[in-house]
Parts: sequence; structure tokens; C-alpha cells
Amino acid sequence: MPNSLLSNWTQQDFDTVERGVLVARHGLAETGLFSDESLVEIIDRHPVEDFSVNTMGADPHVFDWREGDRNGVPADQLLELVRRGQLWINCRKMLDHHPRVARVVNELYAEIAARNPAFRAEDRTANLLISSPTAWVPYHVDMPVNMLWHIRGVKRVWVYPPFDTRFASAEVLAKVCSGEWTEDVPYDRSFDRYALVFDAQPGQLITWPQLTPHRVTNLEGLNVSLSSEHKNPRARRRINVHTFNHLLNKHVGIAGQGIDADGFTARAKQTLARAARYAGKTFGKKKEQFVYPTTFVVDPQAEFGFRLVGDETQPVAAPHQQLDAVAV
Repeated sequence: MPNSLLSNWTQQDFDTVERGVLVARHGLAETGLFSDESLVEIIDRHPVEDFSVNTMGADPHVFDWREGDRNGVPADQLLELVRRGQLWINCRKMLDHHPRVARVVNELYAEIAARNPAFRAEDRTANLLISSPTAWVPYHVDMPVNMLWHIRGVKRVWVYPPFDTRFASAEVLAKVCSGEWTEDVPYDRSFDRYALVFDAQPGQLITWPQLTPHRVTNLEGLNVSLSSEHKNPRARRRINVHTFNHLLNKHVGIAGQGIDADGFTARAKQTLARAARYAGKTFGKKKEQFVYPTTFVVDPQAEFGFRLVGDETQPVAAPHQQLDAVAV
């Protein structure tokens, strides 16, 4: 294992984390933790409650994202189905379940923190993404700060202007941060001319500021990436600001509130959002959150490695599709 997993980084790279869009090198592929044999072992050992398998339509511009059932397929066979099919595996909470992966992720964070004193990575988690050569992920935002450590295959990543409400409005972010929506958000093809586009190669990191819209299309080979996430006081405050704005709009009918994560108003919104969340827990009000229904099962005999179940031939209607994106 290399002494440093970030040996080619400049000081500017360290300083750009969370503040801007960054593409830089990393050494995760050289750790030996993500070979085929290691992936099979991870899939075998990973708890079912933190494991998901998804598929998607043929056109990445048309939203069609589905949740599936592994259907008892062994890990080695499942990996081969991903290699030749149209599947996306997400092994969530890797730091909780795989100590060797947790160790290297914490080494990455420690190295960034050592070179960037302002960097704080609390509430860390990581998801291992294993996906087919033609798989894609729809336009979405991530609530925590997200870092995409690409390890195998080639994928194209579109990163849209951060903190620009033309691409994810205040209303959209409020619905996501409050939990009313998933992290999938309205998309229009006109957005693409404003995107930074990267063809991520093995050993590249791509990261961006919190809640930056992005989407992904695989280009070549079995794709393996580690998506790490973290929060810090400012990241939590930004989520709470959007959550408070949602509550104010939903219960009082006041929309168009500010989304700045700094200053007295932001701190006041955070306090009120936390109070509302505590009150909901105290009085037993369950938070309503959309969950994609299971509409397919993994099937080794099927052309793309899965088959739809029941009458689920139409794309699943997700909450964000109720609101049209505005062309720019």
C-alpha cells in the first residue's frame, strides 16, 4: 500500500476541497481492496439492509430509475451480471461494515485535514458503487459533502454550477433537505451547456461543494467507485436552513426565503428546524419520505440481468417529476 494515497496533490488541491470543483489523483486502486475477488467478498459480507441493486432506462435524459431485489443471486454471479448487464449496486455504510476500507478512507480524510486546517469531516460514511458499462445515474444532489473516488472503468460526470438556483431552486433543495423528496431533482437538457464535464479515469477523485447538482453516465468497463460523504457544522447548518424554509412554506405559506448558510438568520433557522424535528420525534409524528418501490428482480437468465415484476412496465413516478425544470 502506498505511503500516501494523495501523493500528487498540490496545496491548491487541498484548499479547493468543499470550496470548488476539484479533479485530482488518488491511490485507492493500488490498495488491492477493490479487485474482483475483494468485491465478491464485500458483496457476500455486506448486510442486506445496507445493500441495494438498481437499474435504469436506456436513455439517461429520460428519468427511469428502479429499485430491485437481489433474488438470492450469489456474489460472484451478481458481479458478472453487473459486468454484462444494466445494473447498479450500492453497498452503503462501508465504514461500518468493512474495517479495511474504513481505515484507508480515514487515512484520506486525515491527510486532507493535515494540509487544510479548515477542513472538518464529521459524520463520515462511504458507499461502494459497482455498476455496468452502460449504467447511468440521474441528475441529483447529495445532502452531505460528497467525494467521488473513482477506481475502475471510465465514467462521464456532469457537474453543474454550485449554489446556482437555476439548476436546483430553493424550493427543490428545501424538499430534498426536508426529506419530502429523494435526492433526485428536476432536470432539463438545456442545463448541460453550463456543466463541467469530466471523463473520470481509474485513480481520479472528483468532488464539488455541498448540494451541487450532477449526473453520471458510464462509458467503459465494470465501474467501481467509492462515494464518501461527510458533514461539518456549516454543512449541517445549510441542510437545516433549507429544512426550515420548507417548513415555513408548507405550514405558513411563506416561500422564497434566503438560503445563505452563514450569519445570524441561518443560525436561527437551524435552531428552529432542530426544534421542529425534536417536537416531531417527541410527539410521535413519523417523517414521510419517498421510497422507490421494488419493481424488478435480478435474473441471471435475462438479457440485461434483471426482469420486471408484476405490471411494473412503466417508469416509476418519483416526487421530483411533479415539478418541471426550467430551461436556461
